[in-house]
Amino acid sequence: MLLRVRVTLPDRPGTLGQVARTLGVAGADIVQVVVLERLGGRAVDDFTVVWPGASRVDRLCAGLAAIPGVRVNGMWRAIGAPNGGGQDAELLTQIAANPADGLATLVDAVPGLLAADWAAAAVVPADWAARAGAGAGTVRGGGSPAVAYASWRAPAPLELPEVTPLRARSLNGPAGTHYAVAPFGRAGLVLMLARVDGDGLTAAGFHVTEVDRIAQLVRAAATILGDRLDLVSAPPAEPGPLPAVMTRHG
Repeated sequence: MLLRVRVTLPDRPGTLGQVARTLGVAGADIVQVVVLERLGGRAVDDFTVVWPGASRVDRLCAGLAAIPGVRVNGMWRAIGAPNGGGQDAELLTQIAANPADGLATLVDAVPGLLAADWAAAAVVPADWAARAGAGAGTVRGGGSPAVAYASWRAPAPLELPEVTPLRARSLNGPAGTHYAVAPFGRAGLVLMLARVDGDGLTAAGFHVTEVDRIAQLVRAAATILGDRLDLVSAPPAEPGPLPAVMTRHG
């Protein structure tokens, strides 16, 4: 199976090699390395590896943790083969070539690009940005967003967190679910991606560089699709339990 392994490590010569050797000794075959961040003498790297399904990942975690200064941020199943350069541009080209299915194309593609489990385009209630008072900074009204379109691996029924996104950001939800949200800037539409802990693995939340990438894709798609987004609608949400409290990041 494919695994995505995120580690924080000292940004100095030799450390990356130690991590790579440890992955190899544990039985992992590295197929891609992505540097997410290099700041203050530290780096955050994502490794996509082929991992023997019968092997226990705790061996891998223990080996990485034994390297001085290395911390494992998350380890989760990767869906599909790792993507090379130019994938974002190719996706936007597909959207432009068939704008009638553009939103569905975007939602179906982004989980593979961002190593997420599923994605959904949601319609946020019209009063999401209504303020209780000038300068109060609180949101009146609200309610959970309704699903306009969801990718094929999304659970059914799909329960989304309550979001009021003035900007793209990451969220940590209950039950080991990690979200990234980015607004389209029209029609109350929001793109939501999710990673879910499972199979004894703990996924990493969305890094700020991943959130920025999602936001860029959403902005570009919104420019391409234009007024078509105003026609997107979702069925009324059925009454249900109050949404769980979310932890906001960034």
